[in-house]
Amino acid sequence: MTDIAIGDTLPDIAMTAVDGSVLRPANYIGSPWVLYFYPKDDTPGCTKEAQAFSASKAEFDALGVKILGVSKDPPKKHQKFIDKYDLTIDLASDEETAMAEAIGVWVEKNMYGRKYMGLERSTFLIDAAGKVAHIWRKVKVKEHEQAVLQAAKELVG
Repeated sequence: MTDIAIGDTLPDIAMTAVDGSVLRPANYIGSPWVLYFYPKDDTPGCTKEAQAFSASKAEFDALGVKILGVSKDPPKKHQKFIDKYDLTIDLASDEETAMAEAIGVWVEKNMYGRKYMGLERSTFLIDAAGKVAHIWRKVKVKEHEQAVLQAAKELVG
């Protein structure tokens, strides 16, 4: 496990889109994008985060910035999540946690004294050349997408 840093290029690790197709960071070269990791579909914080990004999608689209939310959940579960909340953003699965481990967001967590491995809620803003421009770790959902949108506006200029 390595932590990815500002200026780094993401490893070109495959993730699975809702339709079963393969998504890789290389697919996004040429336009800036947001890659955010969240623990689990259809849980309160993750739902609020996905809804917030969906609500702001038109503003991201106007900047030419794509959004991809990633969790360990399988594509079918993502589709149910999208349908249940009318989400408009793209979701992908990292079921084997290959991407999460490679960039340091598959971490040990501790809840009620129980230690377990899980996804750290984290967001990465990637520039058009594929370099990490901004990183948010241990994200608090409230108004987070607005901070990401502001950083995207600054990145795009």
